[in-house]
Amino acid sequence: MLPAALVLAGYGIRRYLDVAGEDSEISRLWFTVMALAIVGLGVLVMLRQHYALRLQDRLLRLEVRQRYFELTGQRLQPLEAQLTMQQILSLRFAGDAELPGLVQAAITEKLSGKDIQARIQDFQFDSLRV
Repeated sequence: MLPAALVLAGYGIRRYLDVAGEDSEISRLWFTVMALAIVGLGVLVMLRQHYALRLQDRLLRLEVRQRYFELTGQRLQPLEAQLTMQQILSLRFAGDAELPGLVQAAITEKLSGKDIQARIQDFQFDSLRV
């Protein structure tokens, strides 16, 4: 869809520039085609970024699940229903020693993502997130 939207936007701009300045239906039509193509192109670019972030969220959830299982020998999935995505994303910064305790604290005390990050002593920064 992205290449097709790019071609349509380019073609719409070129055709509109040929008739720009005229007060005719054709100029208004090509302006509308050009504007819709540019808006559609922008939406496609934003959706691409949105999908990439959603995929990263899923991968980070799996990473926290795996780390929790390795550290405690118990699955995180039963507790996940009590955690928000923001809490899970904040828990990924915790060191191995404090992750299980922070999970329990986040559930019992209803900590926000910022509160979780404030309690982390061994902060492991993630510089790879887009």
